Amino acid sequence: MQNFSYSHPYTLHLSFGEMTYTRYIYSVIVLSVYMMIILFNCSVIASVVLNKSLQEPMYIFISVLCINGLYGSSSFFPSLFVDLFFKIDDISYIGCVTQVFCIHTYLGCEMTILTVMAYDRYVCICNPLRYNNIMSFTSVAKLVVLAWMYTIVLVSIHIVLTIRLTLCDRIILKIYCDNWSIVRLSCDDTTINNGFGLFIASTFIVLMPILIICSYIRILKVCIRSSKDFRAKALQTCTPHLITITNYASNLLFELLMYRFIPTEFPFELRMVMSVQLLAGPPIINPLIYGLKMKEIRIRIVQLYHIQSIKVNNNM
Repeated sequence: MQNFSYSHPYTLHLSFGEMTYTRYIYSVIVLSVYMMIILFNCSVIASVVLNKSLQEPMYIFISVLCINGLYGSSSFFPSLFVDLFFKIDDISYIGCVTQVFCIHTYLGCEMTILTVMAYDRYVCICNPLRYNNIMSFTSVAKLVVLAWMYTIVLVSIHIVLTIRLTLCDRIILKIYCDNWSIVRLSCDDTTINNGFGLFIASTFIVLMPILIICSYIRILKVCIRSSKDFRAKALQTCTPHLITITNYASNLLFELLMYRFIPTEFPFELRMVMSVQLLAGPPIINPLIYGLKMKEIRIRIVQLYHIQSIKVNNNM
């Protein structure tokens, strides 16, 4: 295999497989999905920002989740559209590392934000009288910053460990870059990378879900001792979050296991679908779940678009 040196710029080759023959069709699909993500997430964010009645911790966390979805999808879909439409199979090493940072911080922040949201639900249901004091605006801001910084620090260390490696191949098995896709190309000892990667994976796939489960166990205990109406309200509040967590955690776990242990055992099409689903699924599903399930957000979104339609008609 050809050796590469950091003293000379070089590119990595992305694997598009059968997509090569239908690039234009896929490029249209990619652009359409990206436009949907922008529309759905911006609708939820705008409804929270423009309505003071929704500027409460739960809705702030939902808008942060949507912002993270926009961030993650923007690090993937525009470049994928360009690659497909203009038939580009190569990506610069710097571009690849940048995409790794963006995608991994997005994936990590998705889990940390969902964990913070579980804590918010725990405080709301188990300590309702102290909720406003515990979940003040300052506390919410600190939790959001902590959720982002925790992921950014871990991912930054992970990438520093990766860029020190010398690569002996240039074929990325995916249609985008992630850290493991670069590490597997190295001819150096990757024990440290594997160990730290396992540590990061355990925090996001094991520790965070455990914290979420503990929160919901406490919530369940309170609901069992409470009235039927209280249980119904708690269930209505927690269901969107549980659906989001289950969908995201299962997809993330499958992605990690598949590419680390059996990267070529599954058909190319299945691997691509699962990889893209991890990046496209949450940014589409999250605003739909919260926008449709939560009455307050749904009403505000309808009002927002109704006002905009009136303005358009008046200007015509």
